[in-house]
Amino acid sequence: MVERLVETGVPAPWSHQVRSANLAYGGENVIIATGTASGKSVAFLLPCAHAVAEGGTVLYLSPTKALAADQRRSLAELALPGMRAAAYDGDTVPEERAWVRAHANYVLTNPDMLHRGILTRHAAWSGFLRRLRYVVVDEAHHYRGVFGSHVAQILRRLRRVCARYRSEPVFILASATSAAPAETAERLVGLPVAAVAEDASPRAALDFALVEPELTGSKGENGAPVRRTATAEAADLLAALAGEGVRTLAFVRSRQGAELVAMSAQRALADAGKRDLAHRIAAYRGGYLAAERRELEGALRSGELLGLASTNALELGVDVTGLDAVLLTGWPGTRASLWQQAGRAGRGGQDALAVFIARDDPLDTYLAHHPEAIFGRPVEATVLDPDNPYVLGPHLCAAAAELSLTPEDLTVFGPAAEEVLADLVARRMLRRRPRGWFWTRRDRAPDLADIRGSGGPPVQIVEDGSGLLLGTIDEAAAHSTVHTGAVYLHQGLTYVVDELDLEAGVALVRGENPDHSTWAREVTEIEIRRTLREEAWGGATVSFGEVRVAREVVAYLKRDLRTGSVLGEQPLDLPERVLHSRAVWWTVGRDAEERLRAEGVEPRGAAHAAEHAAIGLLPLFATCDRWDIGGVSTALHPDTGLLTVFVYDGHEGGAGFAERGYAAARAWLRATREAIATCECPDGCPSCIQSPKCGNGNDPLSKPGALRLLDALLAPS
Repeated sequence: MVERLVETGVPAPWSHQVRSANLAYGGENVIIATGTASGKSVAFLLPCAHAVAEGGTVLYLSPTKALAADQRRSLAELALPGMRAAAYDGDTVPEERAWVRAHANYVLTNPDMLHRGILTRHAAWSGFLRRLRYVVVDEAHHYRGVFGSHVAQILRRLRRVCARYRSEPVFILASATSAAPAETAERLVGLPVAAVAEDASPRAALDFALVEPELTGSKGENGAPVRRTATAEAADLLAALAGEGVRTLAFVRSRQGAELVAMSAQRALADAGKRDLAHRIAAYRGGYLAAERRELEGALRSGELLGLASTNALELGVDVTGLDAVLLTGWPGTRASLWQQAGRAGRGGQDALAVFIARDDPLDTYLAHHPEAIFGRPVEATVLDPDNPYVLGPHLCAAAAELSLTPEDLTVFGPAAEEVLADLVARRMLRRRPRGWFWTRRDRAPDLADIRGSGGPPVQIVEDGSGLLLGTIDEAAAHSTVHTGAVYLHQGLTYVVDELDLEAGVALVRGENPDHSTWAREVTEIEIRRTLREEAWGGATVSFGEVRVAREVVAYLKRDLRTGSVLGEQPLDLPERVLHSRAVWWTVGRDAEERLRAEGVEPRGAAHAAEHAAIGLLPLFATCDRWDIGGVSTALHPDTGLLTVFVYDGHEGGAGFAERGYAAARAWLRATREAIATCECPDGCPSCIQSPKCGNGNDPLSKPGALRLLDALLAPS
């Protein structure tokens, strides 16, 4: 091992690698929470290689197949004698799977496959599990919200099955720098964890630029000024950098956006007479077939590709040594993700450039004008809630299907397990017998847990006529992405959706080049089920509790590709989706509302504008993305009888984001007010109060009204 590392340019380990390896070797669970390119892989490989050499086994978990494939490539290059490393995921063909179960001693997989393919067939893995010494949880900061809560319960199920085979593996977690890493890791694995957070590795210089695209001079919805899109700015920068031979990775917030940036950069280079370089730009995102993803990763590493526009699929630790610059097209959701993405450049030790390009969005605009909110601030703590009953219930069923549950097992699953178990028995999901609780139904228990919150089985995207499978998309996203009439991009080609058949799980598309993009509109109704916490603020009240949310995609907008202006709207007929979640909401008392009316404030427009801005700013105070949350505002809500603004978690059972908002309500709403007040527009624009996913077409909205409403809300008691 030492010889191989020296040959690859690692003459000696850094002190944080030594400390991590020694803690793990000594039997302590450990989390390595250091910066990008700090050698976390070496830190966990040292004890893992030793365990394999002694006849033990290692299970490596990553959030993405790309990262596992990259780790397997690195292990193959080390060529350690006796190490039989193999990937076991959705891309592994059946004949290889049997070999992996029988012979591999270093298995690289993901939580999805552990949940569905390993724990459910633990008897076939008995030899591997009996010798299991270490479980590596890579990119642990990625396990947040509902996904993180599911992974926490999967790891508890793993611990329980390992105990059945008399093994007690040590957990080694690797994470980007995060707040309270030990506490987060303990919530994830359910065991005490030591943290190593002091990074001893050297850092290359990083120039960091904040860019706010210019106003175009044209007017958009409701006469608001139109700013040049962040994707257009990113495409121009990607083309300019690639044109100078600067190897650049552009992170884009959506799959469609990644395709657009790559296409526009290719076109810009071709128009500049650099057609040879245009072919060295590509897009990368989830939904591509495995062979396409591996080919793109290899081309980026080798330098064959000069520029790549990617979703956050490449944020994680895939080795892309040699990159000179990173473009961040919009706020990535958290400061942890920001530094993780920026750290993709300069991994070879050379100086690097990172550029944050602000979208026309309240949070992005706020950050472009308040860099102190980014620099010199600690990264966030990861939010997850393993006790969420909508998460815990399905995993108790899966655990009972693996091995009958006993009263002693309940301590593994946490304090909420007993109550949730009783509910499962009452609903006849589990049956109590003298030896414990059993799964007695014919369907597969793991199918109850939708661990990535996709909302259902994936929808296949198929080219009409040829029958070619272009890719897949989760069912929930299909409503807004591949509805009938949607413009869909894949590998630089543009398609229009002819039909979305949700029952068959297929979206039929045809090749076309329209001059517009599409944006789905969704309407939402919300009902308060239970108030958990409440705080009076003078004439206002801030609350947190359980809600029922009914959502339906009702139409889509056509937007001009060049200006972003709305060309028209088409109705859609899609089924309603119901979500049981948690929300933070605030109400303004009747006296305060009457004073606002007397000042000329129209309550509906004021509440609607404040809701949009608050949703935009919450990611600064909770470890979430704006797309993880939703909102509803009303001048008279039936459950409160008052003007009410809701912001809710967009995941079944809640994800902890609304709870964070409640805890930081004053700071959050003050920042919301400041973002609206300091925006240069006169009447409201996408940088402050307009929302791209508004179900009411951003009408009514009142910027002055939102300011007065927030003043009334924040007034001293």
